[in-house]
Amino acid sequence: MRLSPLAAAALTVLAAALAGCAAVPPASQAPSQAPTQAYQEQRAKNVIFFLGDGMGLNTLTAARIFHAGEEGELTIDRLPESAFVKTFSNDAMVTDSAAGMAAYMTGVKQNNGVISMSAGTRSIAPGKDANGNALVSKCENGSPATTLLELARRRGMALGVVTNTSVTDATPASAYGHGCHRKLETDFAAMLVPGGAGYNNALGSRGLDVLFGGGAQFFTPFARGGKRADNRDLLAELGQQGFRVVSDTAQFNALGANPQQPAIGLFAQNHMDYDAVRDQAKQPSLSEMTRKAIDLLAPHAGAQGKGFFLVVEGGLIDHALHATLAKRALQETVSYNDAMQAALDKMEALDPGLKNTLVVATADHDHTLLLNGYTVRTGKTTPTNPGVLGLVRNGDGSPKLDREGRPFTIIGFGNGENRTNGSRATKPALTDEIVTRDDYHQEAVVRTRTGAETHGGTDVYLGAAGAGAELFRGTIDNTRVFGLIKTAAGL
Repeated sequence: MRLSPLAAAALTVLAAALAGCAAVPPASQAPSQAPTQAYQEQRAKNVIFFLGDGMGLNTLTAARIFHAGEEGELTIDRLPESAFVKTFSNDAMVTDSAAGMAAYMTGVKQNNGVISMSAGTRSIAPGKDANGNALVSKCENGSPATTLLELARRRGMALGVVTNTSVTDATPASAYGHGCHRKLETDFAAMLVPGGAGYNNALGSRGLDVLFGGGAQFFTPFARGGKRADNRDLLAELGQQGFRVVSDTAQFNALGANPQQPAIGLFAQNHMDYDAVRDQAKQPSLSEMTRKAIDLLAPHAGAQGKGFFLVVEGGLIDHALHATLAKRALQETVSYNDAMQAALDKMEALDPGLKNTLVVATADHDHTLLLNGYTVRTGKTTPTNPGVLGLVRNGDGSPKLDREGRPFTIIGFGNGENRTNGSRATKPALTDEIVTRDDYHQEAVVRTRTGAETHGGTDVYLGAAGAGAELFRGTIDNTRVFGLIKTAAGL
């Protein structure tokens, strides 16, 4: 049958439209996993990866209300691109920090407890050393999986890691180290010393350019109060390799930009202190460490430099949540928020519009913190307003009561150490004064041992800004974040 010219034209348009539709990849494949020509030509020269350890959606929401009220915003809320991230590990619905961060850094699903190794590596607890500390590797399987920092080093980028936990803890270690178990912290420390036994050669001849956090005990001989059974003094070795080694705020403040001299600052024997109680003369804040890291890495971001890759962890959010100390957890989330804003301000001055810089902010996993009841809006927490830390209240300001006639808090936990045995009516009634104390442990549904509230399995939020940020959208697996950063930066 012969078609009229009008019908033939219509069919041609329809065929072209169908061909165009067929060319669009399904959502699971978009954006492309391979770097496109456009991203190779316009790659992110600098990358800053922010990780709020344990900063699940409920914690993020509670911190927003705590800091700015229900209608307020945190810095992460203002990042223009966003996604939800699935966090399950290779062997568990609920990930630990090792597997969670290693998925971001390597693109490989890890078993819980494993630090940036090949797929299927079994987590094997360390044996005891001569001093009785469980720090001896018993790893018998797996091989190192390449991390984003190692890829960045191949491109000649400068490298930095900032945390307020020990620098050998699971999250920071996953960025630069490898091992079958997260507790091999003396091994991770050795991986940071260029030229020394156990050094991670994939970090290049000079190692990290900037490293700030806690964990000095894992660099220090046992004979001098540290954890090293081999009696190596890794800080002395780093000094011999040209590192500037600092241990308090005054020394930290004196550090100036010098691309030829990397810097390491360890401000606590193990983890640093909560921001609200830290000794400012001994420990800089997460914001101060982040700003300083950018200052030291900035010479590598100039027109003649190769750029930098910086990892910043707010690790004490997780510690406070494990202890069911909601006030501390929210304070630490605000501290993490401030560090993110400090980084954005710094980079806007160095790279207006973030045309050459990608900033990604997310969490490795959730916790069991929850927001209870139908409370009236509280506004932000102040010295005179308990806000989200307070009791659930009715519209007239009176406390809502449970079945037994007792008030209860807005914030609770699915599990934790403070679970009432029997009727809550046998206990003194809660007041805002009690539940807003620094050391108040919110009530939990299921009792755990002290400090052992668990992670949760809910998806986490991711925000992104700058060069390549538009790649982050939809609901994605945590391993996909590795590929998207790799694509954006052309690694």
